[in-house]
Amino acid sequence: MSLFLTAATDAVNAQTQSIIMMVVYIVVIGGVMYFMFFKPQKKEKNRINAMLAELAVGDCILTSSGFYGIVIDIQDDTVIVEFGNNKNCRIPMQKSAIAQVEKAGGE
Repeated sequence: MSLFLTAATDAVNAQTQSIIMMVVYIVVIGGVMYFMFFKPQKKEKNRINAMLAELAVGDCILTSSGFYGIVIDIQDDTVIVEFGNNKNCRIPMQKSAIAQVEKAGGE
């Protein structure tokens, strides 16, 4: 009888160990995913938010569609951008469409 109980407890211990190892694997994979996917994405979002917060009138910008322009006016979520040498080509656009900013002073 004791041999049967010993075999049963060994089976329960093996099953418990396999569940613990599965939990450890899930935690490790979750940690790797956080540091490979979510943290860099959050860092890039913070960089873009800082870039848009420092946006000023007269800055040269590159839009997400590839156009270069000069910022003429800044409103809440909208900027008015002048494209090319034509002073009549002023287009309002969202701040989120700005991909890159070059300061007016020329760093």
